[in-house]
Amino acid sequence: MTVVEIDTPHGPARAHLRPADEPRGTLVIGHGAGGGVQARDIVAAAGAALAEGFSVALVEQPYRVAGRKSPAPAHQLDAAWEAVIAELRGRGDTAFDLAAGPLITGGRSSGARVACRTAAATGAAGVLCLAFPVHPPGKPEKSRLDELDAVEVPVLIVQGLSDPFGMPPEAPDRTLVKVPGNHSLAGDFETLPSAVREWLRLRV
Repeated sequence: MTVVEIDTPHGPARAHLRPADEPRGTLVIGHGAGGGVQARDIVAAAGAALAEGFSVALVEQPYRVAGRKSPAPAHQLDAAWEAVIAELRGRGDTAFDLAAGPLITGGRSSGARVACRTAAATGAAGVLCLAFPVHPPGKPEKSRLDELDAVEVPVLIVQGLSDPFGMPPEAPDRTLVKVPGNHSLAGDFETLPSAVREWLRLRV
């Protein structure tokens, strides 16, 4: 694994790069609001992608790199994410090449929202959402489904059946995989990677 710092409009981000031997595509994953790229579901999804021949980049947002626990505002998260994708796309002369096959972006929770909001701007061919936070716990009236509905490329959502952040509805071009457990997705680490592998096979 190679770790690189990438300048963004809101400070340096950090990308953990794991190139596939013969890449068929690339998966770029972001973390949740309070966690890092070592979250078990992110690691499971990354392993599944590598097994399917996808290079993987695990991206830490600038606020995490700076040691802050509170997430930055949405527009800063989005701008930093777009800057990271642009920098990775410009690394075509290195072992990590976004030009090799489709680019899939995604993340868990807050990171999934970022990937959805920026899907068009980053040229993503698909979006992977791990525990998409449909609404704040106990506040279904504050829905974030508009961010999900706005995505115009295929989406895979892996969601815990008892997630207090809600359950997204079925929709065209949206694959919803329900697993035991809550927002941590800790209840089933067999279904998640198999779902990711099956969905990625359809993207190439």
